[in-house]
Amino acid sequence: MTTPTDRLVGLLDLERIDLNIFRGRSPDESLQRVFGGQVAGQALVAAGRTTEGDRPVHSLHAYFLRPGRPGVPIVYQVERVRDGRSFTTRRVVAVQQGRTIFNLTASFHEPEPGFEHQVAMPDVPAPEELPRLADEIRDRLGELPSALRHMERRLAFDIRYVDRLRWTPQELADAEPRSAVWMRALGPLGDDPLVHTCALTYASDMTLLDAVRIPVEPLWGPRGFDMASLDHAMWFHRPFQADEWFLYQQESPIATGARGLARGQIFDREGRLLVSVMQEGLFRKVG
Repeated sequence: MTTPTDRLVGLLDLERIDLNIFRGRSPDESLQRVFGGQVAGQALVAAGRTTEGDRPVHSLHAYFLRPGRPGVPIVYQVERVRDGRSFTTRRVVAVQQGRTIFNLTASFHEPEPGFEHQVAMPDVPAPEELPRLADEIRDRLGELPSALRHMERRLAFDIRYVDRLRWTPQELADAEPRSAVWMRALGPLGDDPLVHTCALTYASDMTLLDAVRIPVEPLWGPRGFDMASLDHAMWFHRPFQADEWFLYQQESPIATGARGLARGQIFDREGRLLVSVMQEGLFRKVG
């Protein structure tokens, strides 16, 4: 039987249709638009498949230009911008039905020694001490709404919120714009480091904008705002395995003008900072 992790790996296994052109599947799901993390992950796969493979990605910068249509394939066109002595740069344009929906620039760096320092990981409970997301929602609502049941079936990551989800106006009243979750892929992702990097890129878009919404509305109740990712940036500091637990610490320094900014830091269980993330989202009141 195909598992959610198998489906995620399949989504990241692009079809090469020319030297610098790839085609990715887009599941026909009951969603208004293609999940942004999917497009970012697939675009990074396309970029990585045009490099020699010995230089891991160290950063990406992307813009979500139009909503993608579920069920319609996405073509990724790669421009080989630069192949230098230490750095490789790729630009990727994602096209669906003749329209550009997304673009990404990724830089790859050959590993080399240097000095090190980092911020400390927050002191939080271990993932084994926290409930699974679906179990927490079930405990509060009695059963999962149909949309969340669908999400649970397709979700390829185990997600556990460090702080309990807030549901009532009283609980939201003193909420600060920050969140933290433990995550890991539900099953093995194999040995290819690029697959782990692209899987984590996929996951990085799942909860980051939570930090913007937390002071305003319940994360898993009815939505008062239509939300969309506008751009996404990531810096990869160290190698990692996306099928092992990582802590995603998220906060929002500002929301104004119908846009909210969120930043995240991803740590492994040993407290090593693995990835830094920034994203801006659009928030428009429904109705």
